[in-house]
This record gives sequence, C-alpha cells and structure tokens, in this order.
Amino acid sequence: MSSDCFQFKQFCVHHDRCSMKVGTDGVLLGCWAFACDLPHSAQGPILDIGTGSGLIALMLAQRFPNASITGIDIDLPSVEQARENVAQSPFRNSMEIVHIGLEAFEAGGYQRIVSNPPFYEEDTHSKTEQMHNAKHTTALTFDALAAGVDRLLDKEGEFDVIVPYAAAERFIGVAATHGLYLVRRCDVKGSTTRPFKRSMMAFCREPRETEHTLLIIRTPQNTYSEEYIRLTQDFYL
Repeated sequence: MSSDCFQFKQFCVHHDRCSMKVGTDGVLLGCWAFACDLPHSAQGPILDIGTGSGLIALMLAQRFPNASITGIDIDLPSVEQARENVAQSPFRNSMEIVHIGLEAFEAGGYQRIVSNPPFYEEDTHSKTEQMHNAKHTTALTFDALAAGVDRLLDKEGEFDVIVPYAAAERFIGVAATHGLYLVRRCDVKGSTTRPFKRSMMAFCREPRETEHTLLIIRTPQNTYSEEYIRLTQDFYL
C-alpha cells in the first residue's frame, strides 16, 4: 500500500495533497458515528465539517447508501483531492465536496453532522499555514464549531465528533451552551498501559442519560483488540 493512498474494502483515499493525512481518529469516527440510527434519517442528509481527504464522508457513504452526503473544507488542495477520491469511489452520485468555511456555509436541516476538528491549542505554529489550519483550534474553535452545528442541525438530528480526551469535558460544556447535549461517549486509549487519548461523542437537542463506553485499540500482546476489529471490520482489508 502506498503511503499516499489508503485502500479500504470499497474505496481508496489518496491524501498526499491534504492538510491532514488519513489517521486512526478519522477511521474511528467514521466507524463509530451514528451507531444508533435516528428516526426517519435513513435517507436524510449528512454533513462532514472539515472533510479533509473525504475519508469520513466516504465511510458514511458506505454505511448509509441512501443518504446524501456533503463534505466541506476551507483548504482548497484538500477539497480538490477529496473530490478526486469521491469521483473514483462507488458513491460519487450521492456525495458533494464544497470549498467553504463553516461560518459561510448556509445550507441547513442536516439530520447528521460529523466532524474531526482541529485540536492542537498550543501557541506554537505548524510548519505551513495549511497544516496549522488543519491542526489548530485557532482555525476552528470549539465554540465556532458548536455554533455552526447548532445553526445547521435538524431539531431531531445528531452531531458526532472526536476530540482529545483532555478537552472532552470542556467541549461538552461548550456544546451545552448551544443547546447540544451529550448522549453517547466512547473514550479511546491505544493500549491498557497508555492513558486515554481521544473521546468520541454524540450530541442531540434533548438531554437524556448518556451511554458511556471505552475502546482499547491494542491488547497486551500488541495485537488489535476484538472490539477494535469488530468496529472497523467493514472497512479494513
């Protein structure tokens, strides 16, 4: 497999021109998001905020073949490559990639919204502006993301996101100020001996009891755990 191309079971993702490369975070969220289907949402529209290479959007297109999916991103090289990835996939007729920032995107009524947002909050800058915008919350703050979701999400919709574990509680608080309430959460660690690294979270308009689970990617024998294999089995070769 080329380092510039990731081959999944039903599609291939090239990412050599993208600001952020294909990684575990995107794969996890693409598998985990919207595990509990929403009423009347089987054919409803899905929005991927900060689509990058189009990875998550493509994964959702495979999982929800009757849905129309839009990916948006502010980085033009990423958008161009995501469009190429979509055009070469079996899902090209149900997908659209748009070069636009969240604040300028006006279409609404999405029943599902997903995002793998920038998450580095340190003052240090990445080597290029493209990489900096992809990684740092100065390009898309948690508040701006939650406000955008509040504006675009259907009243019965669901918003799913992955953030650093250390920032999860703050994100939950920010989301609540925009009327988005945590309903599912999965904390992720690389192995039993490592600290938690990421939190995947689902938000809806109405507060209810939260379902909280854990995911450990590797076993003490350094093999993939049964839970990780089961989660990703529809995508990995």
